[in-house]
Amino acid sequence: MTPSPYAAALARIPVREHRTEVLGAETAWWEYGEPGDPVLVLVHGFRGDHHGLEPVIAHLPGLRIISPDLPGFGASAPLAGRAHDIDGYAAWLRAFLVETVPAGAYTLLGHSFGSIVASAAVAGGLRPDRLVLVNPIGAPALEGPRGVMTRLAVLYYRLGALLPPRLGFWLLRNRLIVRVMSVTMAKTKDPELRRFIHDQHDRYFSAFADRDMLLEAFRASVSHDVREFAGNIPVPTLLVAADRDDITPIEAERELVTRFPDGRLAEIEGVGHLIHYETPEQAAGHIRAFLGAVASDAPEATA
Repeated sequence: MTPSPYAAALARIPVREHRTEVLGAETAWWEYGEPGDPVLVLVHGFRGDHHGLEPVIAHLPGLRIISPDLPGFGASAPLAGRAHDIDGYAAWLRAFLVETVPAGAYTLLGHSFGSIVASAAVAGGLRPDRLVLVNPIGAPALEGPRGVMTRLAVLYYRLGALLPPRLGFWLLRNRLIVRVMSVTMAKTKDPELRRFIHDQHDRYFSAFADRDMLLEAFRASVSHDVREFAGNIPVPTLLVAADRDDITPIEAERELVTRFPDGRLAEIEGVGHLIHYETPEQAAGHIRAFLGAVASDAPEATA
């Protein structure tokens, strides 16, 4: 286990673990901070779990942060009787918030695949006060220069689901493939931080419930992007994007923000799709500035 460079900051924030039944299946979620503080709800990315966003949490003291494992990932059970597609995850998110934030104001944050889930839920009627999208998926994965690699990944997940169970799980959890992915996405030159990132992916990237739900979720992640929901999101929205993101180029993020009725873009230089690991303090700073700016624009604040 590689020590986290953010461990000391995170240790200063109290955390409580919970289990809640949502749509007939158990969801594991973690609550950081104190009751009564402003609420921020997190939705992590594909094949991750709540651990991935802890470096950002470490830089957001003073908030009550609710961070679940998505259904089928981490310690959460798969969806019960529903497909692990965008509609299924959006329905789960709406039901989860009814159980955990039944009343009061909150901000919703989605990272990567979580940006699609969160956007779909808000476009479908969920009403947070604000929306934050970190490394948002802002362009179709099956088109453009990255389309060939995406199609190869589709074949990889399909093969993992079709092979006999033992061989299929071995392929999907293969440490060499996970390490190649991790090395490709990490942009930092700091050797200690790179070791931490690789250790995080080794420990948590393969914590999924079964091969079929993983294939469903992957298909959902590459068949949708935030663009299709942006125009129907009526709440103030912040995009925190990276100028070296291999998943969505920064040019696509600059175009994406124009599709929101009330959108703004914060760019972080020198980082790729791992803002939450490499530059969490900068991301947290943009989030805090956004929360403060939106609060100062509210009618009760300006009356």
